[in-house]
Amino acid sequence: MPEKESKVIPLQFDTYLAVIENSVGSFMFKNLYVSIDGVKKDATKDGWLSCAFYASSVLTLFKYIKEIHGTVASTVKDLKNSGWIEINEPVIGSVVVWKPGKDTNGHSHVGFYVGDNMAVSSDSWKKHPAKSDWKFNGKREVEMILWKPEIAK
Repeated sequence: MPEKESKVIPLQFDTYLAVIENSVGSFMFKNLYVSIDGVKKDATKDGWLSCAFYASSVLTLFKYIKEIHGTVASTVKDLKNSGWIEINEPVIGSVVVWKPGKDTNGHSHVGFYVGDNMAVSSDSWKKHPAKSDWKFNGKREVEMILWKPEIAK
């Protein structure tokens, strides 16, 4: 008698969380090359500004947004257009947008809340995703938290 085949069901949200956690330390998102008036440039400035590229790449991989972005503003616009809503408190897997900090030359920042008051985002100094306190030990103010409840189902 033939053996019954198992039904394999991908657990997309669990895999999404694992990809975020497993991205820590990877230089995969360090560079995003663009052409500006025919001139090749690294939009992330060798990892200094790679947070939107990192976050939008992960979100695009799971089809939670439409495309990869090089700026926080365009990432947030895509999130909202893809049905993500603002919430007051983070939940595991939510997207956190931080206001520009004193040491960021006026740049906002984006990453993922992973629980236990921790976040994963691209670290400008390390030039790769890193885990940190979700409010950067009081050094960054949260601008918004975005969530799409149906992704966790």
